[in-house]
Amino acid sequence: MEKTKVQAVSWNITRLCNLKCTHCYLPAGFVDTDEFPQGYVRDSELTQSECFRVIDEIAEINQHILLILTGGEPLLRPDILEISKYASDTGFLVVMGTNGVLLNDEVVEKMQQHGVTGAGLSIDSIQPSDHDKFRGMEGAWKATMNGVESLKRAKLDFLVQTSVTQWNYDEIPEIVEYAYQLGAKVLNLYFLVRTGRGKTVMDITPTQYEKMLETMFKLQSDYSGKMLIAAKCAPHYKRVIYEQQSDSAFLQGYPSGTCPCGIYYCRISPEGELTPCPYLPVSVGNLKEDSFVKLWNESNTFQELRNRNLLEGKCGACEFKEVCGGCRARAYATSGNYLAADESCEYQPGLQNAKPVQLDKRTAFGTEPDYDLLWNAAAEERLKRVPSFARGMVVKSVEKYAREHGYQEITPEIMKAVKSRFDKTGIPSFRPKS
Repeated sequence: MEKTKVQAVSWNITRLCNLKCTHCYLPAGFVDTDEFPQGYVRDSELTQSECFRVIDEIAEINQHILLILTGGEPLLRPDILEISKYASDTGFLVVMGTNGVLLNDEVVEKMQQHGVTGAGLSIDSIQPSDHDKFRGMEGAWKATMNGVESLKRAKLDFLVQTSVTQWNYDEIPEIVEYAYQLGAKVLNLYFLVRTGRGKTVMDITPTQYEKMLETMFKLQSDYSGKMLIAAKCAPHYKRVIYEQQSDSAFLQGYPSGTCPCGIYYCRISPEGELTPCPYLPVSVGNLKEDSFVKLWNESNTFQELRNRNLLEGKCGACEFKEVCGGCRARAYATSGNYLAADESCEYQPGLQNAKPVQLDKRTAFGTEPDYDLLWNAAAEERLKRVPSFARGMVVKSVEKYAREHGYQEITPEIMKAVKSRFDKTGIPSFRPKS
């Protein structure tokens, strides 16, 4: 059976939440934070010791994954900081997906002390009342903006996440600009998968989907060097980039195009169920009973998702199946078959290119470094501190720079020069953990 190296894990650490979001994929246990008992953990959720064990098991495959701690609202779990510190000390790059309502200066400082290197916040409209309505609570917008100010005071990087639906479709460019003005490093645009409460939300049409991806490509150019704009649950985006600019740097190492679920990414539910992604609720087993290593390496579901030759319908016939593959969660939500065609895509195979499109896999998200030049010990040590999912792209970019400037050996100084150039061009930069 094929084994791949897990690069990122999204962990719904608790179902407890202080909002009632319209599109939530995870049925949550709403709580009144004023009545929230200290030390409370839902009986069905993984205990702290079980969480530590799972972290150790993930590290057996990859000690340097990106770990996204989310919920529900992760800050409602009393031991969330102990869990984040354990993961950080293990070597994981830890970020927290929060609605921002509970953030203040004290909380943010504690997050930093416990290994959290960034936060993701959701903004669904630039109109506070519309955002509050979507999030199910009056005052959610104001509380989140207060949280943003705390993050900025602490200089903790944050990104903004926005779900595209019919009601905010025309507002997306304004939301992007607002996120930039706030100081976000990244704007993640999520394309709705109709699961959980999201089944009742108005999804956009395939035509709107295509136009929004084209809009994203333009916005990405407009904000180059200012803020990264990324597509989530939109594997077609790499095909759109290819059609617009076949030599675009965003085709190499850009993690937000292809569907990663079950290939180098997975999700853990609060109760320990391991699934390919948060929006594909097909459990391959429970981590209370089986080890992460066993489930990751031996699951039939993961094996099928890793084999693009098993894709059905137009996704299976498409020349972009290796760089796109369609959204497997969306296929499952609409047909009950995660290998079926993704009907949100209007593209018909063969229209642009009769031959399969292949990209340089050495720079793909999740690949291990493949050296052409000599790296000295200090440079190799610095590279080890780069999240493993980014190393392939970093190696290619650094070596390209070295050749252009006549260097025969890679040093930390050359890596710093490349990082500086990345920051100026808007291509995703790498940031070693201190």
